[in-house]
Amino acid sequence: MTADAAGAVEIGGALARLRRTTGLPVAFGGLVESGRPQIRISELSGTTTAALRSLAVTSGSGLGGKAVALARPCAVTDYSSSRQISHEYDVPVAAEGIRAVLAVPVVVRRRVRGVLYGALRSARPLGDRALGAAVAAARDVEQALVVRDEARGLLAAARPAQTGAERGAGWEQVREAHAALRALAPRIADPGLRAELLAACGLLTAPPRAGGVTLAPRELDVLSWVAAGATNAAVAERLGLRPETVKGYLRSAMRKLGAHTRGEAVTAARRAGLLP
Repeated sequence: MTADAAGAVEIGGALARLRRTTGLPVAFGGLVESGRPQIRISELSGTTTAALRSLAVTSGSGLGGKAVALARPCAVTDYSSSRQISHEYDVPVAAEGIRAVLAVPVVVRRRVRGVLYGALRSARPLGDRALGAAVAAARDVEQALVVRDEARGLLAAARPAQTGAERGAGWEQVREAHAALRALAPRIADPGLRAELLAACGLLTAPPRAGGVTLAPRELDVLSWVAAGATNAAVAERLGLRPETVKGYLRSAMRKLGAHTRGEAVTAARRAGLLP
């Protein structure tokens, strides 16, 4: 699946959640096209026509373009008569029969990556509840895009080591990224995305030996940060655990690996294909 296709899947899921939580009859959205200052509407939910499909929304134009240009949510009570926006897209909007519209940008590392829209077929205020739900849906997409970006960077950084290049500072960064992504995984609500993230982490380790040692997820999370050079206190902070809990997971992992020190545990875990 390409990055754009994966992003479109996240947009589609967010639109479905937005309609489900707010009761809005229509939602649509899309991603910024690579190398172009415009959004391509690719995902539709609740529409009755194809008028909005593949519509290219330029930054600064219309409601969505305004949200892109300002990098903040925007809304109008009656799209066709609003004086707050330009009207390049009145024809497709009217063809779909929508009036009140909100647009929330998807912003990753200060760059707008997409826009989510929610709409009513009547001219009335959308309200704070709808806007808050749209913002929450956009945050979900942002988190998913960050995870995918990090996973792609992690895999790209690992390729030289996998082809026999020397392991140096770059490989240490890979290990730190591996630990960070494992720590992020439990915070991902979507089970499919969480599994995909953990599978990407697994690509950085050697194939596990048949009948080899198996560590619990949290034991592996702790050991991943230990391998990256973190102290117990730092591991606790990154994983949101108590230092005593981190020590307990580390002792358990050492026991399973037959190790007497942190360093021995890390080495044993790498030999077992559990760590990069």
